Amino acid sequence: MADVRRAEWIVDCDVHNAPVSDSALRAYLPAEWRARRDTVGYLATAWQQYRENLGDRSYMGAEYPRPTPRASRVDAWPPSGNPPASDLDFTRSQLLDSWNVAFGVLNPLLGAAEQLNDEYGAALASAINDWQIAEWLDPEPRFRASICVAYEDADLAVAEVQRVAGDPRFCQIQMLSRTREPMGRRRYWKLYEAAVTHDLPIGVHYGGWGGHPITGAGYPSFYIEDSGGMATAFQAQVTSLVLEGVFERFPTLKVVLIEGGFAWLAPLMWRMDRAWKRLRAEVPDITRPPSEVIRSNIWFTTQPMEEPPTPADFETLLGHLDMSDRIMFSTDYPHWDFDSPTQALPPGLDAEMRRRIMRENAVALYGLDPQPQLEAAVG
Repeated sequence: MADVRRAEWIVDCDVHNAPVSDSALRAYLPAEWRARRDTVGYLATAWQQYRENLGDRSYMGAEYPRPTPRASRVDAWPPSGNPPASDLDFTRSQLLDSWNVAFGVLNPLLGAAEQLNDEYGAALASAINDWQIAEWLDPEPRFRASICVAYEDADLAVAEVQRVAGDPRFCQIQMLSRTREPMGRRRYWKLYEAAVTHDLPIGVHYGGWGGHPITGAGYPSFYIEDSGGMATAFQAQVTSLVLEGVFERFPTLKVVLIEGGFAWLAPLMWRMDRAWKRLRAEVPDITRPPSEVIRSNIWFTTQPMEEPPTPADFETLLGHLDMSDRIMFSTDYPHWDFDSPTQALPPGLDAEMRRRIMRENAVALYGLDPQPQLEAAVG
């Protein structure tokens, strides 16, 4: 185990684990769903085959060609040739040990919530969570995990949260940034209530398709547009969550926006505050300026982090946000745009701010206790 006694130990809030093969998850499905999967497949595979066979140009997810296979670092493939982040020992060595990661939060992007058959999505989510417990959390105490849920059906999602939330190694509930409806809508409120009941943040990760064009102006042509424009989905979700009154109804709800950036947030808060002052009669339940709601209930991760051409301007950006206790470090391992812990933040950043971002904010949000890691290192 890495020496977490060193001052440089960190918390990585976005690590993507993957199964060695499709059969790895199949083993955790109930027999009924294994049979259905074997017979009819599942959404991602079936749709990909349909497009390839018929030349359909419709877009139902993150299917634009990536700069590298599986969107991963070229050195993230284990010696076995299995997919990146599917080999625990290799991930442990390349990520946890190499960068002194005391805690890594797992965010598996395996399509449970994107199934059009919500019942199958719920079964797949349960399989993913059981797979995480058996193959990641049990053998590696430095990992924490997100609870996968079929969040488009709130009842099914809540049932899964209730099933596994008693395991303290699950530290948040996972959603994706493109949903069927804006996240402030009532269809998701039962899930937010469960999150509050179990004191679990909602982690909203880059991705999803929601059945709609991925931009407000339709379908883009290239992956660079998909990747670069993802922040607009997060902006829409923040606007919806705040102005639909989610945080008034659930004042202790915590939302983490993962892999969506945050430099866009300051002007969005200014615009929302201005609109609220003029139009607040339309939303009488919103009793505080939107910027105040955001600062009390929303967190962000760093990767990908917008970087001003002049490094000193980064601290100016943080000053505009006034959210130094809400930004948390992430690498996005094993993806091609991985952020090295030694290079992600601008040189010269205030040492206290660096500590907050690299570990302290995440420790506070997720209730992490580094003491067992420290004792293990000493032992």
